[in-house]
Formats: sequence, C-alpha cells, structure tokens
Amino acid sequence: MHSFPFGSPLLTLAQKPLHNARIFVLGVYASAVHARWLNPDGSTRVAALAVASEPQIFWSGEAEAEIIASIHVPAEAGRLVPPGSRMNGPSGVALDQLYLEPLGLTREHAWLCDLLPQSRMNPGQALAVSERYTPLAQRLGLPPASIPAVPKRFATEARVNEIVEEFLSSGAETLLTLGDVPLKEFVGVLGLCEKTSIAGFGIRAGQYGQRHPFSLRGRRFELLPLIHPRQAARLGAHSPQLAAAHAEWMGEVRAHESHPSPA
Repeated sequence: MHSFPFGSPLLTLAQKPLHNARIFVLGVYASAVHARWLNPDGSTRVAALAVASEPQIFWSGEAEAEIIASIHVPAEAGRLVPPGSRMNGPSGVALDQLYLEPLGLTREHAWLCDLLPQSRMNPGQALAVSERYTPLAQRLGLPPASIPAVPKRFATEARVNEIVEEFLSSGAETLLTLGDVPLKEFVGVLGLCEKTSIAGFGIRAGQYGQRHPFSLRGRRFELLPLIHPRQAARLGAHSPQLAAAHAEWMGEVRAHESHPSPA
C-alpha cells in the first residue's frame, strides 16, 4: 500500500451517493492534506508537506488541525502543524464559491468526481520528500513515502468507463468539467464534443461558460466546460485572462439565477 510521509495510507476517494444530482463535476486528481513540518527546535523543515489523503473529494480544509494532529511524529523528527491559510482545501472552497454558488447550487446538488481519485506527488513534493524526509526516515526507521508521481495521463480506459457509469447513475443532466484535462481525457476520449480545450470553446463574452449538448448512450446531456479552480481563484500561477472570463461568467449566471426568464 502506498503511504505519505509518516505513514498515512493513500486513499481512493468516492462521492457518497446522491439522489438525483443536478450537476456532475469532473476534476483531475485528488489533493492532499498539507502540514508545516517543524524541526525539534521549532524551525521550519518543510513549509507545506503532503501528509495524508484529503478526507473527501474537493475537500475545503475543514478540521485540518485535527487531521494533522492525528498523525504520529516521533519527537526526534519534530512535529506537524497546520501550514497556514489557503494551503488546505483552496480548490474545494473555490468550487463552492466560484462555481456552485453562482449556479444556485450547493454540494447537496453536486456529484463530485476526479479522473484519478487519489492524490499524487508533484515535483515540488518529491523534492521535499527526497531531501528532507527520506534521509531522516531511514535514520529513525520511519515509514517510507511511496505516493506515486503525477502521471502524464490521469484516466485509464477502465477508469473512463467507471466515470461513465458513475455519471449516468448520478441523475445529473449537466457535466461540468474543470480545466482542459477532463475535456481531453474524458470528453475527447468518448467523442462527446469536437472541442477539447477551454481555448477551443473560447473565453470571450458569449463563448466562455456556454452549455453544449451531447449524447451518451442514447440520452441527452449538457456539457459546461469551465476553467480549473486554481485559475478561477487565482491560486499561484494563473492566467488573468481566464480568471477575468470566469468572473464575468459568474456575474452573468448570478444575474440569471436572480432574474430567471419567464416560463
């Protein structure tokens, strides 16, 4: 079994079944719980180390202190503390505030899914593990960190088929994709739409955030392709143009939800 630094197991996340979800949200891969790792003297060893699987899909950071405190760290290895604001659950917060809320929805209406329902180790985490954790783990007899690296492709053919079944069973009539990767690895692989990138759909007014009809197994649905939450929430490196397009979309859909067209 794969595990994080200090031994927490890698978990496979799944949406708890909903009755007749209104929207199916498809992301890329699961995130992780991050902690600041302090040396025994209180100095920072790693500012944000992934130490556990997030407890739910698109986790919004709640109970981070309790999760981090539950991870055993021997005194000679230091201790783990919460890493600071916006380090745990920012994409989940963005999903709630910048996607679902403008649409008049909450998580009670949304079936959440990832192409890869597990966390993966990005290059920055891999460097922190190899330089800061592994040598100490070997010296102190701590569990090795064995989370796989971020892959070039996130969804196998079998996984795509699993997502199809999950989508069809969810009851949702709208498929909301987050960023280019779900468009390429799910929508494109299944041939649901000719366009497989946000740029292909367009980011100008009247282009971004439009719904596109598609058919799957004889049933009609709508595709709503939106940018990744890290872009919309301007988390780290992001495109100001994409963030602006999403902000404009939010204003438009909020206005529509407040003043719906007469039946």
